[in-house]
Amino acid sequence: MAQTATSRMVGAANSFLATLDQKQRQRLLFAFDDEKQRARWSNLPVAMVPRSGLGMGELNASQRSAAMALVASALSKTGFEKVQQIMDGDETLKRNEGGNPMFGKDLYFISILGTPSEREPWMLQFGGHHLALNITISGDRGVLTPTLTGAQPSLYTINGKTVRPLGRESDKAVALLNALDDGQKKRAILSYRLADLVLGPGQDGKTIAPEGLKAPAMNERQRAMLLDLISEWSGIIHESAAAARMAELKADINETWFAWSGPINVTPGTNIAAYYRVQGPHLVIEYAPQRMGGDPAMHVHTMYRDPTNDYGGKLTAK
Repeated sequence: MAQTATSRMVGAANSFLATLDQKQRQRLLFAFDDEKQRARWSNLPVAMVPRSGLGMGELNASQRSAAMALVASALSKTGFEKVQQIMDGDETLKRNEGGNPMFGKDLYFISILGTPSEREPWMLQFGGHHLALNITISGDRGVLTPTLTGAQPSLYTINGKTVRPLGRESDKAVALLNALDDGQKKRAILSYRLADLVLGPGQDGKTIAPEGLKAPAMNERQRAMLLDLISEWSGIIHESAAAARMAELKADINETWFAWSGPINVTPGTNIAAYYRVQGPHLVIEYAPQRMGGDPAMHVHTMYRDPTNDYGGKLTAK
């Protein structure tokens, strides 16, 4: 019988647990219903918002490798690459800041809520500066919301290769905006500026009214571009969960909105300096460049939520 994504994750979790001593396991494991731990995530560095669980810098090489294998087992190939690029970016930021100990790949934390199981619900958390993955597993189903991805710098070079951790999120949004006619753009572009995430960390359970251009006012090609943009977030989780999620979001397309706030011009090969939001009955995506000194396009926060199912609430409701 082919191994399911859940059985792969459970195997990877048990392999990681086997590398740890009792004290480490106690720090890694939380009750599945631990609401405080669930909400203990942020875009800020660990020095500013402490995380619980085990930090990568505390683990030896084999433990760290097993931890990252567990994270990889929960994600698609492109999703895991995105995570690695965000972490490499934080290491680049550390170097750029003269070895600043607030940043770097050692400062990402992993925790497990509940007991890894192929049947019962459990949760994997992984995050640090500009990253918070909240992955709820229940049987063969998986939920990735709420998840935060960010990048600083959003463009860097590593081993001679140029990397843009959130490049596709920027490029696909620009392509969609440019595909709109003048009348559609007027509806999509908001009359006010947004400087940061509206539903970011600490905003669980809150909602906002949809704004902008509604998908029925788009043509078929534009709606396909909107779904392709959404896939940058829905496709972070492993493929079978991503496919189920995309089917749900496709069914919602006529209730989905696209809104833009900020400059509409972008230099090719760099990220946008504008905020945008995609919102539907089961979806809020926000992309928010940061204007705290420097080029806002080089420092980006993004948020991915399902207001009806954050932390897999629907999967685990009794």
